[in-house]
Formats: sequence, structure tokens, C-alpha cells
Amino acid sequence: MKIAAIQMRSGPDPEANMAALEPMLAEAAAAGVRYVLTPEVTMVFAENSEALAKVAAPFDDHPQLRRVGELARQHGIFIHIGSLAVPLADGRFANRSVLFGPDGAVVTTYDKIHLFDATIAGLNAYRESATYQGGTHATTAALGPITLGMAICYDMRFPTLFNTLANAGAGLIAVPAAFTVPTGQAHWHVLLRARAIETGSFVIAAAQGGQHANGRATYGHSLVIDPWGRIIAELDHDAPGVLVAEIDPGLVAEVRERIPALANARSFTPPVPLHS
Repeated sequence: MKIAAIQMRSGPDPEANMAALEPMLAEAAAAGVRYVLTPEVTMVFAENSEALAKVAAPFDDHPQLRRVGELARQHGIFIHIGSLAVPLADGRFANRSVLFGPDGAVVTTYDKIHLFDATIAGLNAYRESATYQGGTHATTAALGPITLGMAICYDMRFPTLFNTLANAGAGLIAVPAAFTVPTGQAHWHVLLRARAIETGSFVIAAAQGGQHANGRATYGHSLVIDPWGRIIAELDHDAPGVLVAEIDPGLVAEVRERIPALANARSFTPPVPLHS
């Protein structure tokens, strides 16, 4: 089974981002892929919440998503939009993944659960919770011979989500991302490989990369990792591009049999806090 990760350098203009995405989707389809993943904030990467509010379209009859559905049907493939901002009633947004099937219809969606509220040395503070509302449900979907599990960017730091997805049958876990450069250099590869190893799953990570029009810089380095933790494909840079990899769904069961960590996991009582 061939899969692909698309690396982008999205900006604040949805139409420009869609125009950049279309030929890369065509390239992936021409390579014979069955499933293609795009990065986090594929459709709009705005400077701030005020700018985002001006361009983020409602989910129903979203113009760019409507076009993606047409392309999924045209190419006959699964297209997974890593995420886009969806306006909510409280003035915030959902950071939402959308999976289209080969018939062009939406198969399922996933709203990013874990929100990045942190201060990184030398950079501005990030407060995703001021702009986004976190999701509450883990999501899987059937991709023929393998089941897909959905995560987004910061979710990769929370192993419980990945174990939940694997225990629900996921053998391929998608991690679209817009990772910062400092955290990417330190943690991107090791975190993604760890999630693959501990769940015995393939991991596909489609990234934003480079210097964006909103002033942000992202790490790039889109990856596909096998259930043994081996990087089997990588874009070793931060430029836009298409990463194609061939995966063997049967390897999931083989690795989980060799290292049955999911089956061997046990619940336990946490320690009682010590008082001085």
C-alpha cells in the first residue's frame, strides 16, 4: 500500500494555499498512493486569531474543502487534510482534521485534543487555548487493509492517545504538524519514533516547513516510520514537497506479536503522595 505525506509552507490566504496543494495532490495520485496526508493548518496559517477570524470559513460548504472532495473523487484516493481552523460559537476555533474517501465524501473528522500552551526560550509564548477549543474524542477510520488513527502535532507528546488509537485497531497513525524549529530539532524524530515503537504502528507525519508569511518558522522533515521505529521515508529539509512510501500492513501484526506491549499493559494504582 502506497501512502504520501505532503509538506507545505502555508500562508494566510486560503486560495493560495489551495493552489499550492492541488499539484502536489496530483503528484501523489500519479505515484499510485491510496492515502495522502497534508500538514496541520493546511488551509490557513494566519498571524493571529483576529486575522484568522477574517478568513476562516464555516465547516459546512467550506470552499476549499469542497474542492478537496472533488479532487479525492477525481483521483480516487483518500485525502486527509491534516487540519484547518473551523469557527465555533464561542468565538474560538476547532483545529480539525478532515478525511475524504475516494468517492469524495467526508469519511470522518478529528478535533485536536491537546492544545499547546507554552513559552519557548527565545520565542513568543504560544497559547493555543486562547484561539482553539480542544476536542474530546479519539478518532479512527478504515483505509481498506489498515485502520487509520488521527492525531495532530502537539498530540504526539501524549502517549495515552496513541495507545488508545492502537488498542482501537489503528495500525497507521497520522500526525499532521506545524512544529516549531527549536522543538523540531530537539524532539521531532525521537517523539514520532517512540510513538511508532510503543504502539507497533506505522506513523506518517506531514509537516509545515520554512519561513511563513505570518512570521512563523516551522521545522519540516515530513516522515514515515514503520512499527519497528525505522524511518522508511523522509523529506530531509523544510521545503514543500511530496513524500511517498510503501507500507506493508501485515508488519503491524508481526511487530505486535514480537513485542506485545499493548497486550501486556496493565492498570495500576498510582502512588499515594508523600507529605513532609
